[in-house]
Amino acid sequence: MSDRARLIDLTTATERAFLIGLDTPGDDGWPVGRSLAELAALAETAGASVVGSASQRRPAPDPVWYFGKGRAAELVDEKAERDFNVLIVDDELAPNQQRSLETLLDCKVLDRSALIIDIFARHAKTREGRLQVELAALEYHLPRLTRLWTHLSRTGGGIGTRGPGESQLETDRRLIREKIKKVRAELDAVRRHRATAARQRERNEVATVALVGYTNAGKSTLLNAMADADLYAADMLFATLDPTSRQVTLPNGQRVVVSDTVGFINKLPHDLVDAFRATLEEVMRADLLLEVVDASDPDFVGQQTAVQTVLDELGAGEKPRITVFNKIDLLPDAGTPPASDRAAFVSAVTGEGVDRLGEVVAAALRGGMVAVDAVVPYERGELVARARSSGDVEEAYEERGVRVHGHLPQAIASEVSAASRNGRRRSASSR
Repeated sequence: MSDRARLIDLTTATERAFLIGLDTPGDDGWPVGRSLAELAALAETAGASVVGSASQRRPAPDPVWYFGKGRAAELVDEKAERDFNVLIVDDELAPNQQRSLETLLDCKVLDRSALIIDIFARHAKTREGRLQVELAALEYHLPRLTRLWTHLSRTGGGIGTRGPGESQLETDRRLIREKIKKVRAELDAVRRHRATAARQRERNEVATVALVGYTNAGKSTLLNAMADADLYAADMLFATLDPTSRQVTLPNGQRVVVSDTVGFINKLPHDLVDAFRATLEEVMRADLLLEVVDASDPDFVGQQTAVQTVLDELGAGEKPRITVFNKIDLLPDAGTPPASDRAAFVSAVTGEGVDRLGEVVAAALRGGMVAVDAVVPYERGELVARARSSGDVEEAYEERGVRVHGHLPQAIASEVSAASRNGRRRSASSR
């Protein structure tokens, strides 16, 4: 036997996943087929090979089997035929539903929440991102601990059924609660650091813009195009999780900070929304939201509804917003609609429409500023430079100083006006 033949194969076998979902009334326009297609993309992002799917129309999930009992039993035949070793359910399962399906099929059973948390864990790179994923995972698994200890707490009674089972379970619960408390404290420190950075930006009169949108809508690619950056971007769900901010100079010369945020998805687990709240506070603090929409996706309206749901949950549903229809290079060549004051059409890949988007952003930010027309003395050149970078102004050189005409944030507009008044008084007193 050759040395090569004696080598042990340590590669991990690809998991073969079978997907199931329910067609229930009131799914906000998301047909079960579309939801299962997205679940398949999530499973492939997590490294699984999808070998099939099934659905059932029911008014609500069965409290024990998720599917009806008869349809659940048919999954045994599906398993024999498809040879799958993991079942993925397109909703969040109760612990007893998960236990019932695992017992029935003798294989791993995951729900949509566990799958998304797994993807987040794979893609989080920064310490903050890993903390947020850890918190979500701990909170998800805490109520599901019981099923991990069923071998120590059989209900039949008698010899061998007493002992450490329940005490071990309680110990694990206590340890997880302590860990949750510790992770929350660390994330609170992150939140305070972000708040400090935000206050510094406010003192510097720098407007902030947050990119929001459905996962894989092209937010990171758009930030690259706007900032001439080289952030990681890929054609997959949740390619990037960690928040990134870049300074962008708009066509009118105004500098703004544009922040990328984690993508949203239909049925986004509440534990993840809560865990990523520190990151998503960038959305709350932003002066303007850019909602990036994949215009090439036939279901982009449903995706916008899912985004709105999360924004409402965060309390940011009514913030000023520009809708950015991305990926117009993938649309039939029917001409690009003109941009408006609340919508823009771009291709982040080719750069088409990105400059026009900058003009739309500048116009939207101008609406939150105050009009100024003042002459700043020449010795206050630093104030003129700040006005140039923080607002939308024109400059003209006059005898007494630089005339600044346009729109500025309230704080610096007050400084410009005060400098102009002082300059006039000094000029009057010298005559």
